[in-house]
Amino acid sequence: NAREQQHPNHTEDHIKKAIKKDKIKRMKLWDTIVGTLLGGASAQSYGPPVVMGDESIMSKKAHGTSNTPVQDNLRWSCDTKTADRICNFNRHYAEYSGYWKSTTFLTSPEAQEAKQNSKEITFYDSNTGKPLFVAPKSRSFEDFVAESLSHGWPSFRDEEVVWDNVRILKGGEAVSVDGTHLGHNLPDRKGNRYCINLVSVAGHPIASEKNSL
Repeated sequence: NAREQQHPNHTEDHIKKAIKKDKIKRMKLWDTIVGTLLGGASAQSYGPPVVMGDESIMSKKAHGTSNTPVQDNLRWSCDTKTADRICNFNRHYAEYSGYWKSTTFLTSPEAQEAKQNSKEITFYDSNTGKPLFVAPKSRSFEDFVAESLSHGWPSFRDEEVVWDNVRILKGGEAVSVDGTHLGHNLPDRKGNRYCINLVSVAGHPIASEKNSL
């Protein structure tokens, strides 16, 4: 009888151990996948025109990794809380894949101008209002959108980066010079591809930056 009473507990312990083992296995698999996507080794660096940055850029400041929170009333109806979390209190995670399609970006006046009149769109830091990307360059708006749709996030190329204000850290993290987390560089056969959160680049330009490009 004693053995019969202990049997359920042994079974429960076995199940708990199996669940824990599976969880650890899945976590290791996820780390491997992320490591592969972000270029493998944390010491990876990139050649010109990429401007590499130091880890100190993302040091703790007054508001997470930045000195200021995100702007109110971000462009394209981007969610402010999501933006603040991703921009200032995060180094690895992103808005969900396809989030940018749920905003008003594709139907915005800027997008229509880019599509119909080959105009470029300037994407500003959601914290500081500094210009970070200008697209499309050397391709059509349709090509920019198609690549972004394919990957799930707005995807920029080397010449579309405003290198005065953007840095790439070892391992591929893309950040602004002021500590805003932007996304990651995930190179493909065409070269560097900057996979960027729209909420990180949906700021309004500050007065001094409007005519800087």
